Amino acid sequence: YTKEMKKVIIIAEAGVNHNGDIKLAKKLIDVASEAKADYVKFQSFKASKLVSPKAKKADYQIKNIGGNDNTQYKMLKRLELSHENHLELISYCKSKNINFFSTAFDVDGVSYLSSLDIGIFKIPSGELTNFPFLKAIAKTGAPAILSTGMANLKEVEKSVNVLVSNGLNKDLITVLHCNTEYPTPMSDVNLMAMKTIKEKLDVSIGYSDHTLGIEVPIAAVALGAEVIEKHITLDRGMKGPDHKASLEPNELKQMVKSIRNIEKAISGNGIKVASLSELKNISIARKSIHLSKDLKSDSVITEENIIALRPGDGICCMNWQNIIGKKINKDLQKFTKLKWEDIS
Repeated sequence: YTKEMKKVIIIAEAGVNHNGDIKLAKKLIDVASEAKADYVKFQSFKASKLVSPKAKKADYQIKNIGGNDNTQYKMLKRLELSHENHLELISYCKSKNINFFSTAFDVDGVSYLSSLDIGIFKIPSGELTNFPFLKAIAKTGAPAILSTGMANLKEVEKSVNVLVSNGLNKDLITVLHCNTEYPTPMSDVNLMAMKTIKEKLDVSIGYSDHTLGIEVPIAAVALGAEVIEKHITLDRGMKGPDHKASLEPNELKQMVKSIRNIEKAISGNGIKVASLSELKNISIARKSIHLSKDLKSDSVITEENIIALRPGDGICCMNWQNIIGKKINKDLQKFTKLKWEDIS
């Protein structure tokens, strides 16, 4: 049994936390790059293609943004990135040595991102049931990451089947367990559902996190997540739909560092043996059989005249029963570490 540990892919989700400001978007790229995330992800959409003008905001959006206009359209219109913005951010990512990545929300968005040659697609939770969108992504043949907030297993399975039946190799699909509430209450995380997805659908798994803090994504890695996605912001106090459930720069650094440590910690071969680093401590920490009093030659060893003491490089205490009743063959002082040659 050996577990070949693939490096966990960490996606820092800038999303719409740039608040429509390209300077802020670049600062978010800086944050992701400094924390050594693998990808920084934005969102590519046209508000007019995403929502009807009358669609209402979610409760969390109303709460996190404030203001008196509660339509999604106006909120999203302000958060669009133009074609020029995309090119500028892609080139800025290159200069910062981090991969640019973005989420589309419709078929046009898929062909737009294809034209930018990004080479990997994200299916957000809300598009899990969007058949034409899934089909368009499958047709690109590029790796796809599928978020599953709000979904049950049957729905996830149907989405995976749409991708596969439209030509996407199953090995290129990673399914992220996810909960679409910002922030997600701990009691609703249900992290074991991620393992269920792997067992039942036989796909690579990961976790897209909207809880506060960093412990859940770290736990997800320990449970086998191969991709972790987490929202980032410069400051959780900023106005905007997702800032409140995002990590600030230092927290992102801490999360990445912790995940890299957990990768190492779970990458062993699963065989229980002493590790190289601890071999030297065996004789220091274990005990061996010593005399608890002075004994003359020919004395019989009894429970009363021996004691288990460190160091452990003499006769192992697991031989306790075997040496009781035997005789010693020379005069020995109290605290002598017994050797087999001392015993007749």
